[in-house]
Amino acid sequence: MSHSHNHSGHNHSSGGNYNRAFIISVALNTTFVVIEAFYGIVANSLALLADAGHNLSDVLGLLLAWGASILARRSPTARRTFGLRRSSILAALLNAAFLLIVSGGIGWEAVQRFRSPAPVAGGTVITVAAIGIAINTGSALMFLSGRKNDLNIRGAFLHLVADAAVSVGVVLAGIAIITTGWLWFDPAVSLIVTIVIVAGTWGLLQESLNLITDAVPANIEPLAVRTYLSELPGVVQVHDLHIWAMSTTETALTVHLVMPAGSPGDSFLARIVRELHDNFGIEHPTIQIETGDPSYSCPFAPDNLV
Repeated sequence: MSHSHNHSGHNHSSGGNYNRAFIISVALNTTFVVIEAFYGIVANSLALLADAGHNLSDVLGLLLAWGASILARRSPTARRTFGLRRSSILAALLNAAFLLIVSGGIGWEAVQRFRSPAPVAGGTVITVAAIGIAINTGSALMFLSGRKNDLNIRGAFLHLVADAAVSVGVVLAGIAIITTGWLWFDPAVSLIVTIVIVAGTWGLLQESLNLITDAVPANIEPLAVRTYLSELPGVVQVHDLHIWAMSTTETALTVHLVMPAGSPGDSFLARIVRELHDNFGIEHPTIQIETGDPSYSCPFAPDNLV
């Protein structure tokens, strides 16, 4: 049985460098958290305090995503042969979990406020929340381009977009309180905030859980990859096929191809590497060629074995 291995020659990038975006977003949101919490206490607004708490989670989430993006660019070592690329998946998962925990806290406080409504300074609420809309929208735009290709950046983006939406809701609550005098608008908006955050975060949680448990990334159809490999000239069987995420931007593949005539050479492997990258976005394939000699059958041939 002859073995031939090939690894992708493409540049293993872990996404764009968003250092500047992270620095600006963290600085703006930290400043705003302090301002919003202060005026939330002064105005006696749960909606404003809830938004400040969510903004604080944004700061921590942004720091987490920023740290992961830096770690993901570190070079491999003898012990960590893939480097620390997977830290970006862990950051996305923690960000999603953190958002859901914060949402639960906001929802609980809103229910308590429904039971004991308190006066709210609507004008202060509107002014402070309007500033939040500007800060969060501007910060989110800096991560707009990377949200589709990097789950870690998507986590940071969702934090900021959710906050912008929340601030819009807080402004509407302030207007409603001034107009009608109905204090229940404040906790009602807080509950809406909770629903918005959970709805926006659920997909991030599911996808990051899938990636951290080595599921095939959602943008890749494993049957299509298997079909492509099985239709290559000279290939009679495909087995031990595995596709998993090395990071939030990079996908790896390992596979055994049974070719009775033996390996066609490096040009054949280079073609597979190129086409896997171009057609499926798989950056790091490792391919083993076997001749199918029954005297040396591959122990990993059954699909139910790992």
